[in-house]
This record gives sequence, C-alpha cells and structure tokens, in this order.
Amino acid sequence: MENIKKKKKIRLIYTGGTIGMTQTEFGYAPIPGYMEDSLKKLNELQMLSMPEYDFIEYAPLMDSSNITLDDWNKMGLDIYNNYKDYDGFVIMHGTDTMAYTASALSFMLEGLGKPVILTGSQIPFCEVRSDARENLITAIIIAANFDIPEVCTYFGGMLLRGNRATKVSADGLLAFDSPNMEPLAEAGVNIVVNDKLLLKDGEEFRLCQFGDYQIAVLKIFPGIQYEIFENIMTDKLKGIVIEAFGAGNIPQNDDSMIKILQKAKASGIHIVVCTQCLKGSAEIGQYETSRELALAGAASGFDMTVEAAVTKLYYLLSKGYEGEEIRKLMETSIRGELTNQTNYAQF
Repeated sequence: MENIKKKKKIRLIYTGGTIGMTQTEFGYAPIPGYMEDSLKKLNELQMLSMPEYDFIEYAPLMDSSNITLDDWNKMGLDIYNNYKDYDGFVIMHGTDTMAYTASALSFMLEGLGKPVILTGSQIPFCEVRSDARENLITAIIIAANFDIPEVCTYFGGMLLRGNRATKVSADGLLAFDSPNMEPLAEAGVNIVVNDKLLLKDGEEFRLCQFGDYQIAVLKIFPGIQYEIFENIMTDKLKGIVIEAFGAGNIPQNDDSMIKILQKAKASGIHIVVCTQCLKGSAEIGQYETSRELALAGAASGFDMTVEAAVTKLYYLLSKGYEGEEIRKLMETSIRGELTNQTNYAQF
C-alpha cells in the first residue's frame, strides 16, 4: 500500500490587531468571529499543498497597544499546552507591540524546537489592497514546512528573529526590520532560508512564565533633567533600560545623573544601556561620558533592541537570577539577541 504523507498541522492564534479589523461606525475595530469566517472563505487555505489548521480566537480581542505581561504568559502557556499537537504556531498580532511579544516569547519558550511566527498587517484583511493575505499565508507555509525552531516575525517578505525585530514604519507595508542582523529567511519567488543563522540548542522544551516586576525605560535627550526620574528609583523598581546616545553615552553637565545611578546601585536596580541608534552597538566604557554608567554596574546592551532588553530583564528576574549574574547574562547571547558573543549560553 502506498504511503500517504500526513498533512502538517498549524495552530493559528488570533489575538487582535489591524489584520482582523473591519469597518464600523466608529472606525476600524476587531469583531469577534470575523477573522475565522474570513479564513474559511480564503481559497489559498483550501489548497492541497496547505497544512491543516486549528483557529483559536482570544477574548477579548485586543489592540496590541493594550498587550500586557499577562497576555504574554497566556500565549506562552497556550503554545506550551498544545506543543505536541502541532508542527508550528502562527500568532496574528497587532503591529505596535509585536516586537515586544516576539521578544518575550523567544525567552519564555526555552528549548523551542518548532516555528512560532508572529504576523499581522498594516491594512485590514477586509480591504482590497490589504497586505494581510500574503503575510498570513506565507507565515503559515513557513511554520508548516521549514525547520526553524525559533520565535520569529514575518512581515513584508522577511522572516526576522523575533528578539531582533523592531517596528520601523507606522504606515509602510515594510513595517519591520532587523537592523543588526540579516533576515532568517526571505520570501520572493522562492522562500530562501539562511540556515547558518538558525539556533538549534536541542534542549528539552520548557516554559518560563514572567513574574510581575517593575521595569522602566529612560530615553536620554539633550537638556534632560534627571531629577524627574529620581522618584521612580524605589525598592520596587527592579530594572531600568537606558536608551543612550551613540555607543552608550549620557550627558554629564552636573552630578544629578551620578546621584541617581548611585541610588539605583544601592537599591539593587539592574541597569541596561542600549543605543538610540537603529544600527550599531552600545558598549559602556568606550567614552568618558559612559564612565558613570560603568561605575554603577550597568550592563552593556550591545546591539540588542530595547524590546529585547526589556523582555530579557523580565526573563532573568523570573528565573531567579540576581546581582552580578543578571549583569553578565544581559551581556551574553542566550537566544541570539546579541551578535557580540560567539558562544550562546545554554540554559
């Protein structure tokens, strides 16, 4: 008897966002049930070459601006509980915080051995010129047919490592980029995977849900008055990501920032320094204007995105790491979020 090849199966998770919105009297809004009905009518998904899929719709449907840590945990748990039943996972998500969710899941899903792809659109599925169809169909094809054991974003023909992606356009169809790393794959006439970039650690699949820790982001600008931020330096604050100039520099016009950094160090607040530049790396200590950050025990974020730095802090705190361990691990690539390290930490 001739062997019949078993069809691949994908879990399709719809969280909300522009991709499934439709026109209402108050403007575009997600309508429960609309996306599922639309997919049933999509001819491409009925083709023999396409995988089977189960569609899951979260309630309530959310604009991604409202995504919280609890929602990241919900998505992570959903994937963990259904991991053995599917060949891959596709999450339809709003674009505004997609890079944060992709970064969070990349750390949360330890030992991942299957594709988890986040996608969405800039124009709703219901519109004639929508980019939703191509983004979704290609994400499903990749999730079902390619051995890419990572959390990724797929948008505008590019599959990006999730913790390297950042939104670069509010209204362009090429909404995401990975400025410090090549795409994992590009979809043109053919889908071409850059195999040498893929992470494969072979570890057992586990889930690390995030605890509810206070983390702040501080963007440096000329003339900044640091005293404004002194009140947030409480014992409840566990981490702060500083978006510094260039290679990790901050103004030193007076000693106000020094006092804040000293207070942060005394309070055990973990400081990570990223660059405001889209490309390049923040490495404190290269210039005198980053000296105080080094003295405060700040970690260099190197070429991490702010999205990756924030979610990595959540992850390390949730794993129970403390003090110097966190600083060292923030400077070590554990999910491919950094390019400065040649050997990834295994855990």
